[in-house]
Amino acid sequence: MRQAVKTEPVAASISQEVGRRLRRVTAAGAIYERLYADIVSLKMPPGLLLQEKRIAEDFGVSRTPVREALLRLSEGGLVDIYPQSGTVVSRVPVAAIPEAVVVRKALEGTTVETAAQIATAADIAHLDVIIDRQRSLAAVGNASSFHEEDEAFHEAIAQISGYPGIWAILKTTKVQIDRARRLTLPALGRMDNVVREHLHIRDALAAHDAAAAREAMIHHLSAVIPDVDALRSRYPDYFC
Repeated sequence: MRQAVKTEPVAASISQEVGRRLRRVTAAGAIYERLYADIVSLKMPPGLLLQEKRIAEDFGVSRTPVREALLRLSEGGLVDIYPQSGTVVSRVPVAAIPEAVVVRKALEGTTVETAAQIATAADIAHLDVIIDRQRSLAAVGNASSFHEEDEAFHEAIAQISGYPGIWAILKTTKVQIDRARRLTLPALGRMDNVVREHLHIRDALAAHDAAAAREAMIHHLSAVIPDVDALRSRYPDYFC
């Protein structure tokens, strides 16, 4: 008589392995998000050495998800991995900025034109809330939170236009611009200027004037693009 095959231990082993993989993927994602935010905000400046062991200890994980997160950051141009030396935060590549500017103007010009045609009173009210928060943050000089609200403003326009995926594309495309811009926001009066530019965009959207909305957006994006030569002179170790 043939004995029944015991499958429970095998099933349990598979379940445990799946659980381990899920935890690893989740940990790698969390580590990536934290490091991404710290690099873009310049909390982790260009040239900083990243120690796998230290990161693993901070997150309470093994080095495997740390390596996965660092590899993903490397693919996005935010860290440089040197097999025999370690991993460092990448310097901002000046050559990548002009193309990113062109892409941003083209895509955000499209989203704001579309948004102007269909924006509702509720949409405008949402933009007003964001602008009010920016005004308050500018008053106290909180550049980091101000930048987050700036992102929220542009993302909201993409949402209004019905093309939220465009913002997802832009977040990747403009990451090097964002790193450079973090050095410009503390400049005297710059945050106040951004608020005024956002108000012009908001007013054009409220008036359903697509041409004016596009013009205001292009003007705004031209103004927020950093003077790379000046920044490079002031922070020579941050750019390449």
